[in-house]
Amino acid sequence: MQVSLGVRRSLQQCAQPDGTFAMLAMDQRGSLIQAMNPDAPDQVGYDEVIALKRDVIGVLSPLASAVLLDVEYGYGACVTSDTLSGQTGLILALEKSGYEGDPTERRTALLEDWSVERTAKAGANGVKMLVYYHPDAPNAADQEALVAEVAEQCHAWELPLFLEPLHYSLDRSVKVVDNRERRRVVMESARRLVPLGVDILKAEFPLNVIQSQDPAEWADACAELSSICPVPWVLLSAGVDFETYMAQVEVACDAGASGVLCGRTIWKETTRLDELARMEFLQTTGSERMHQLAALVSERARPYTDFYPASNGETLQAWYRVTAV
Repeated sequence: MQVSLGVRRSLQQCAQPDGTFAMLAMDQRGSLIQAMNPDAPDQVGYDEVIALKRDVIGVLSPLASAVLLDVEYGYGACVTSDTLSGQTGLILALEKSGYEGDPTERRTALLEDWSVERTAKAGANGVKMLVYYHPDAPNAADQEALVAEVAEQCHAWELPLFLEPLHYSLDRSVKVVDNRERRRVVMESARRLVPLGVDILKAEFPLNVIQSQDPAEWADACAELSSICPVPWVLLSAGVDFETYMAQVEVACDAGASGVLCGRTIWKETTRLDELARMEFLQTTGSERMHQLAALVSERARPYTDFYPASNGETLQAWYRVTAV
């Protein structure tokens, strides 16, 4: 597969030198505020949120190959305070927090007053969009059209699109789908959405590990996802404990994943700590977790260059005359 020079350069900046991804997510908004004060989330102030994001990014961004931030709280605060490492790639979220519509027909909405163009002008190396998706939902075609539209804009600005499809139940009475349905939806989401112009798939683990603790079943599901997905995929953490996530990452990478883009599994304990305890946690436990993940994906993950191989440049003469935006 071929990508534009701009996309290739951005992927280089988001990856480790060996072409694997050890990326940190800190773009949470509504869920983060809820975690900071579950009993009274409305009492969490803006300054409290950005202080937490600055601390996490300040300590952990030098250890990550890239960080994923939101623009409402994270980007401005982390850039103006110089807490975001200049050696780390940057991905910015495009969607609003949460979803719109009925819980059985979820719609992803994009941020107002933000765009792929502004993401490029902000100096980001990629666009991330979370899309709630179920192939059998009445609005599946609308969600697919949104992905295609955003992908077209990303490629016009030569930014890679990191797509994060999240499954959900079409039955109001079922909060957690069984593993057979979860696996089917994760696979079908990759099959339908990735060809619309996705450069990196930010994938859920195909199975609920509470329902299955069989490593062979895990490996089979991850191998199926790799066989379906024609682009690199990285594993999100969904807030599972770190030991479980490490086991998931090991299986996923052995099956063909290209690394991780994870958040809460690294830093979720900090949401209820005061500043002093938070910094101590990040400088010890949080940092050690990032080191362990980076080493694991370097050892086991499939480099993105397997999908987007380098060329010798023989066909690049006057490339700039035909690729300018």
